[in-house]
Amino acid sequence: QVQLVESGGGLVQAGGSLTLSCAASGSTFTIARIGWYRPAPGNPRELVAAINSDGSTNYAESVKGRFTISRDNPKNTVYLQMNSLKLGDTAVYYCSAHSIVSRSSRYDYWGQGTQVTVSS
Repeated sequence: QVQLVESGGGLVQAGGSLTLSCAASGSTFTIARIGWYRPAPGNPRELVAAINSDGSTNYAESVKGRFTISRDNPKNTVYLQMNSLKLGDTAVYYCSAHSIVSRSSRYDYWGQGTQVTVSS
């Protein structure tokens, strides 16, 4: 099993920056991918950014150039650096880990979420 704990959310003015952290514990060696998600119209969990075990990254079009996902392997922590925040970035952000134990055993784990509020 994998446990995820998010932190770093808060209130920030538009144009400001915030960094979210997702600390993983447990069977972290099984994690193939960690991503940040947030609710969007018609999608309860829209991918914001993800980082794969090979270091490759994916971003939603709406955050490209503004958000950066990175990881600290010794700390088993993934970060989401959010710059130039917009009102539309206001949401609860969830960290999720995709774990591969075997070809037939794959699991998705979720953190409790952290609130990001962008004010004008």
